[in-house]
Amino acid sequence: MPQIGWFELLIIIVISILVIGPKDFPIVLRKVGNWIGSVKRYFSEVQRNVNEITDNESMLYEDKENEKKHVKKNEDKER
Repeated sequence: MPQIGWFELLIIIVISILVIGPKDFPIVLRKVGNWIGSVKRYFSEVQRNVNEITDNESMLYEDKENEKKHVKKNEDKER
């Protein structure tokens, strides 16, 4: 995976300032930062929901397995 060093980052910033303009550059940076934050929050929410669903499913599976064991023990006692 390619890595971006300090020199490459400096070149990107200089080109961005030239294209966008020094006056609007901080505004654009703030908007990009807000977008990135929104995307991170969205994916965190999705991950939390997926984890919650899988936890619930595993608990249901364990409950069913425990119920099967309990029924089997009761059947064995009746014999």
